[in-house]
Amino acid sequence: MTQRTTLRKPTTTPKKRGTGFAALPSPDTGDADSGKCWQSRMKRFMVSHATVVVPSFSVTAGVVIWAVATSLSPSPIMPTPLEVLESLFALMVSGTLIHDAAVSLQRIVVGFILGCAVGIPLGLAMGLFRTVRAIFDPIVQFLRFVPPIAWLIPAIIWFGTGETSKVLIIFYMTVFLVLLNTMSGVSAMRLNYIRAAQSYEIKRWQLFMWIVVPATMSYSVAGARIALGNSFAAVVGAELIGASAGLGFRIIDSGKWMAMGDMFGVMLVLGLLGIAADQIVNLAASRYLGRFLTNGDHEH
Repeated sequence: MTQRTTLRKPTTTPKKRGTGFAALPSPDTGDADSGKCWQSRMKRFMVSHATVVVPSFSVTAGVVIWAVATSLSPSPIMPTPLEVLESLFALMVSGTLIHDAAVSLQRIVVGFILGCAVGIPLGLAMGLFRTVRAIFDPIVQFLRFVPPIAWLIPAIIWFGTGETSKVLIIFYMTVFLVLLNTMSGVSAMRLNYIRAAQSYEIKRWQLFMWIVVPATMSYSVAGARIALGNSFAAVVGAELIGASAGLGFRIIDSGKWMAMGDMFGVMLVLGLLGIAADQIVNLAASRYLGRFLTNGDHEH
C-alpha cells in the first residue's frame, strides 16, 4: 500500500510583489515630494539665517526702490545709487574720504570716552548719595534740555575753532545720556541684596564692586550705546562752523556746491561707521564686561 500525503493549502496568501510599472511612483508624486523638500529646505534656511537674510532683503528692496524712483523722475537734487557709488569711489581714490573719516572718528572717540568717564562715576555718585544728587541734579536737569547745537557759537567764542570746541560738543551730547542711565541702574537696584551684603559686614568698596557695579553696568552700557549714536549726529553740528575736514564738514561743503552725489555718499559712510562703532562697543562690552552684565540681568 502506498501512503498518500495530503498537502494543506496555506491559510494566508502571500502578498504579491509589485511588478512592472505598478511598483514605480507616479511622476506627479515625485514632483510633489521634491517640491515639499525644496520648500522645507528654504524654510530651514530662512529660519537659520533670518538675521542675515531679512536685513539683506530690506536693504536690497530699499536700493531697488531708490533706483526705480530716480530713473522714473530724474532730478539733479536726487542722485541715483550709481552716481553715489561713483562719487564715493572718486573721494576714496583722492584720499579725501579716508582723511575726513579719520578726523571725525577721532573727535567722536575722544568726546565719547570723556563723556563716559564723567557720566558713569557721576551717575553712580548721584544715585548712591543724596547730597551729591541734591547738588548736581538741578544743573543736570537744566543742561540736558539745552541742545548741543545751542552751545556751538559759545564754544567757538570761548575755545576757538580748534578741536576743543568740537570735542566738547560731542562730550556734551554723551555725558547726560550715560549719567541718567547709570542713575536709573542705581535706582532699579534691589535693596535686599545690599542689606544681605551689609549683614556680612563687608567693606564699602566690596559692596560697591560686588553689588552696585554689576547691577548698574548694563544700564551704563545701554546709555553709552545710545550716546554713541548721538555722537555721530553731534559731529555734523560740531563741524558746522570753523572746520576744514571731517565727514560733517564734507556734507555741508557738498551742499554748498550742490554735489549731491558726494553728500549722499558721505552720509552713507557716516551711517555705516556708526553701525560698525555700535557693534564694536557691544562686542567689547560682552567680552570684557560680560560677567557684570550677566550679574546685572540676574539682579533685575
